[in-house]
Amino acid sequence: MHPTARSVRFDGTLLRRGFWLYAWKIVAGSRTVFYVGRTGDSSSNNAASPFNRIGTHLDARPNAKANSLTRRLLETGLKPEECQFHMAAVGPLFPEQADFAAHCPVRDLMASLEHRVASHFRDRGYEVLGVHTATGTVNHELAAHVIQELESALNASDA
Repeated sequence: MHPTARSVRFDGTLLRRGFWLYAWKIVAGSRTVFYVGRTGDSSSNNAASPFNRIGTHLDARPNAKANSLTRRLLETGLKPEECQFHMAAVGPLFPEQADFAAHCPVRDLMASLEHRVASHFRDRGYEVLGVHTATGTVNHELAAHVIQELESALNASDA
């Protein structure tokens, strides 16, 4: 057997730390699911890059901590290594904050945006993995912009 080359291309902007909102379009055979997430830790003032989240989300080690995408896929009977992934991210919407007190309001705003984006995809009839809880007021103008950007980027893969 001769292995086939695989490739990854990405814009270096995805390495920037800060508050990002992202969506994954995951195809496994005839099934398509979505996953919506954000950067900005719940328990510290860290806000990683989306590129960093790719690795942690897909960490298959049994003791992995931040691999919610992998866990959700396995819960629904999908094997990550048999899927095609397309991730799009918008940001950084806000910079990483200097301390936890400044971090929390931005984190909560991001949680509300994440909830709104996930709800949008569900309302369109897509299967969205995970639970998305709103913790604050949604900035509707920002949400509309993020949704438009994510849809445009994710639909580009269909062309």
